[in-house]
Amino acid sequence: MSKKNFKETLKKVDQFKIDEDTNIVELIKSLKNTGFNAKRLALACEIYKEMIIDEECIKFFGLAGALVPVGLQRIIYDFIAEGFIDVLVTTGANLTHDLAEALGYHHLQGSIDINGINDEVLHSEEINRIYDVFMPNKVYERIEDFISKIKIPDNQMSVSSFLSYLGSQLPKTSYSILRICYDKEIPIFCPAFTDSGLAMQLGFHYQNLNLNHFKDMLKMVNIAWDAKTAGVCILGGGVPKNFIMQSLQFCPNSATYAIQITMDRPEPGGLSGASLREAISWGKISEKAKYSTIISDVTIALPLLFWYLKKIKK
Repeated sequence: MSKKNFKETLKKVDQFKIDEDTNIVELIKSLKNTGFNAKRLALACEIYKEMIIDEECIKFFGLAGALVPVGLQRIIYDFIAEGFIDVLVTTGANLTHDLAEALGYHHLQGSIDINGINDEVLHSEEINRIYDVFMPNKVYERIEDFISKIKIPDNQMSVSSFLSYLGSQLPKTSYSILRICYDKEIPIFCPAFTDSGLAMQLGFHYQNLNLNHFKDMLKMVNIAWDAKTAGVCILGGGVPKNFIMQSLQFCPNSATYAIQITMDRPEPGGLSGASLREAISWGKISEKAKYSTIISDVTIALPLLFWYLKKIKK
């Protein structure tokens, strides 16, 4: 781009204000005329809006990190309930904690330095810590009680089929991700399922169980292959990000829309911090794709994204 053309793309930064009448849609519109990650968030909101409007778009949603323990279970549930997700790829940890909440057991908020309590004391009291969120160890025992009584229909079923079955066993009244995905026939892929407390308990109680990961790999590739348009929203990165991206890599249509919310850096070469532009070199994202990476804590950015989408849908 020449100096002249570059200068023509520049425009005044909006020194926006918020008053008592400002709503989320107006705020995001204002952020689009700023810079840094505020502008990236506004761009991500517009991209997700386009994904929803595009009726041919299959919306892949990658979910890593401790998002259920921190209190985002209902936000993710509502993403699914509103039709903003077509395919969910997540970690076993989030599903374990989702199951705990669905069964009526809760995570607890606190402080990492509350009254001088340290992790040795927490261990002696059988309380597990996730930064400043806590969960009594007895919750895992109650999950195990539930798991030990289910009737698994097929020891060779795929992980996604098992997760759908597990969702069917949960109360309809809960805000469970597993349950809403079962009800709305949204596939849940968990490519690293054995890396979770839920899978360990299954393995202990059902030693003939051999959930098939390859069936899920092929199913995911088929969904990506058949998608006329693909959109991805990646929270955190990790295995869910790679599972989505590698499926798109070998398909006729790479992602047309892409959003990533992460706190990781690209310099170490890890996937969680890898830029979306880098994915273009692999053929995972289209050269003409609309994309935005937000360097932010997901717990801050995701509720704002959903709030915006909820408002514009009306």
